[in-house]
Amino acid sequence: MSPMTTSLDPNPLLDFSDLPRFADVRPEHVSPAIDELLKGAEAALEQVVGDTVPADYDAISAVLDVATERLGRAWGTVGHLNSVADSPALRAAFNENLPKITEFYTRLGADERLYAKYKAVAARPDVKDQPRARQKVLANAMRDFVLSGAELQGAAKERFAQIQERQAELSQKFSEHVLDATDGYSYFATEEELAGVPDDAKEAARAAALRDGKDGYKITLQFPSYFPVMQYGSHRPLRETLYTAYVTRASELGQPEHDNSWVMAELLALRQEEAQLLGYRNFAQVSLVPKMAESPEQVMDFLRDLARRARPYAEKDLAELRTFARAELGMDELAAWDLAYVSEKLKERRYAFSDQEVKQYFTEPKVLEGLFKIVETLFEVSIRPDQAPVWHPSVRFFRIERSGRLVGQFYLDPYARAGKRSGAWMDDVRGRWARPEGRLQTPVAHLVCNFAEGVNGKPALLTHDNVTTLFHEFGHGLHHLLTQVDEIGVAGISGVEWDAVELPSQFMENFCWEWDVLKHMTAHVDTGEPLPRELFDKMLAAKNFQSGMQTLRQIEFSLFDMRLHAEPGSESRVQQILDDVRGEIAVLMPPAFNRMQHSFSHVFAGGYAAGYYSYKWAEVLSADAYSAFEEAGVLNIETGRRYRQEILEAGGSRPAEESFKAFRGREPRIDALLRHEGMA
Repeated sequence: MSPMTTSLDPNPLLDFSDLPRFADVRPEHVSPAIDELLKGAEAALEQVVGDTVPADYDAISAVLDVATERLGRAWGTVGHLNSVADSPALRAAFNENLPKITEFYTRLGADERLYAKYKAVAARPDVKDQPRARQKVLANAMRDFVLSGAELQGAAKERFAQIQERQAELSQKFSEHVLDATDGYSYFATEEELAGVPDDAKEAARAAALRDGKDGYKITLQFPSYFPVMQYGSHRPLRETLYTAYVTRASELGQPEHDNSWVMAELLALRQEEAQLLGYRNFAQVSLVPKMAESPEQVMDFLRDLARRARPYAEKDLAELRTFARAELGMDELAAWDLAYVSEKLKERRYAFSDQEVKQYFTEPKVLEGLFKIVETLFEVSIRPDQAPVWHPSVRFFRIERSGRLVGQFYLDPYARAGKRSGAWMDDVRGRWARPEGRLQTPVAHLVCNFAEGVNGKPALLTHDNVTTLFHEFGHGLHHLLTQVDEIGVAGISGVEWDAVELPSQFMENFCWEWDVLKHMTAHVDTGEPLPRELFDKMLAAKNFQSGMQTLRQIEFSLFDMRLHAEPGSESRVQQILDDVRGEIAVLMPPAFNRMQHSFSHVFAGGYAAGYYSYKWAEVLSADAYSAFEEAGVLNIETGRRYRQEILEAGGSRPAEESFKAFRGREPRIDALLRHEGMA
C-alpha cells in the first residue's frame, strides 16, 4: 500500500478490469471517481433518451446499463469499505458523495423520457417472444418507474427527489450514530466482576485492556465482548450496567450527539409524505408493491395469527424461567439483564450442557470445511481458495466452480473489530450478466460476520448460534452466486421479492441441526475429537428451548415496524406504538428505558422498512422447502439439484411463489415451521 497517492496514480475505483482493488482505495479517490462515473452515466442517459438509440431493450442496455453498472460497482466498493473499515476520512468522502449518487438515481428512476422509451419497448409486438427473464425485467422496470415518481409532475416531482436525497442522508446518519455509540463505550471490569465469564472471553477482554494501556478487562458493546458477560457473568450489577448501555445506544439517554430520536421521526414523516405523493395511504402499502404479501392488513393478520399460536409456549417458557430463578438462583424478580444469564443456567441444568462447552467443538476451519462439503455435495459444485485484494488481513477469498468452470466468487470477512458495523450480512459486488459486449460476467459476493477472533494462536471458536449465522449468510450468497440467469436485473438476488429473499438463507440454517452433517464439521479445539453424539442429543433437545419467547420477539419487531409505516403520524408516537405492540405481543415487558428502536438499523438504515416481517414470512417457505429434504434424505443429491435449479438458479426471473411451487409441487404450508419450532 503506498502511503501517498499522487494525481498521476490511476484511480483504483475506475478499474473495472477485474475485482475491486480494495487494498488500494483511499478516501481521496472517492470524489474524482464518482464524479467521472456520474458524468458517464449522465451522458449515457441523454444518449438513450435521444433519437440515435432505438426503442430496443438491447440497444438501451448497451449504453445505459453499462454506465450505471460501473457506477453501481464503484459506489458499492465505497459503501462496503464504509461498513467494514470506517475511518473519519472515508466517512467524510462517503457522505460528500451520497447526495450526488442519490440525486442521480432518483432522477434516473423518475425520468419521463426514459419511461416513455421503456413503454415503447414494452409495447412492441415481439415482447411476448422474448425469454421469460427479459419479460420480467421489463415488467419490474415499468413498476419501478411508477414507484420512483416517473408519473409525477412539477413541484411534486421535485419534492419527491428532495425526499429521496434526505432519506439517504438520514439512513446513513442513523448507521453512524449506532456505530459511534457502540464503538464509543467501554467498561473496565475487575477480575471479581467477571466471575463466571468464560476464559476465552476474559482473555480477549484482558488483551483489549492491555492494548489501551489499562488495568483490568475491557468490555465493549461489540457483541462478542458484550454477550458472554450477559450470558455467563454472575455479577448482576455489571450485567445491569452493560444492558443499560446496550439498550440505550444512540438514544436520548446516551450521548446527545448520537441520539437517533430525531432521525427516526424525520425518516418516518418523509416516508409517509413519499407514499402520499405516489397516491398511497401509507408507506407500508408502497413497500409491499414489489413484495409477495398483498397488504399491510394481510401481514398483520399473519403476524397476529402466529403470535396466537406461539403465546401459550412463550408463557410456559417465562413461567419456567421465573420458577427456576426463584428456586435455584434466589432471584425474586427477573430483570431484563437477567434473562440471558438465567436462561443459560436453566438450559445447563435441564439439558446438562452449556454453549461454552459446545463452542470448543466448533473451530472455524472445521466449520467452514463442513459447510463447503454440504454445498459441494448438494449443489454439485466445488469451492476453492482464491486470490483477490482485500480490505483487512483476516479477509479470505474463494471461488465456486462446476465441472471446472467458474460459477462465482466470494469474500469472507468473519471477525468483529472497531470501525466495522455489527451484525452479519451478504452483499453483492457484481451480478451475473451476459454483457452487451458479448462476454459473461460471473457474480461476486461479500459474506460478512462479527465473530470473536481466536486468541493465543488458537483458531476462532464459534458458538452454535455463530455457525447458524454463517450458514444463513452463505444461503444468501448461494442465491446470488449460483444463478444461471443472464439478465442482470433479475439474476441472483436481484428482482427477488424482499419477503422471499430470506428463503435460501433460512433454508441453510436447518443443516446446523443434522447429526450426519454436524459430526463431520466439528473437532475439539484441544483434542480434535468430533462432537459427541450425547452432547448433540442434548443440543437437539434444547433446540426449541424458549422458541415461544423467541417467536414473539420477532413478531414484536415485525408488528412494530409494520405499524410504524402503516399509521400516518407515527413519527410523533414511536415509543407509544412500541409500548402498544409490546402490550399486545410480549410476555415480559422490557424496562421503560429500553430504546431498542434507536438501533433498529434493519428498518431505519437497512432497507427493511415495512419489511421486517419477511423473516417470518420467508421462514414458512424455507421450513417447507427443507421438509422436502427431510422426506428424501438430508443430503439427497436429486432433491438438491431440483432446489438448485428451481430456486437458486432461477433468481428473480419469475415470481418467488412460482419458483417455490416448481420445487415443492404445491403451495407453501405453515406446518413445517411450527413443527421445526416445537409448536405443532
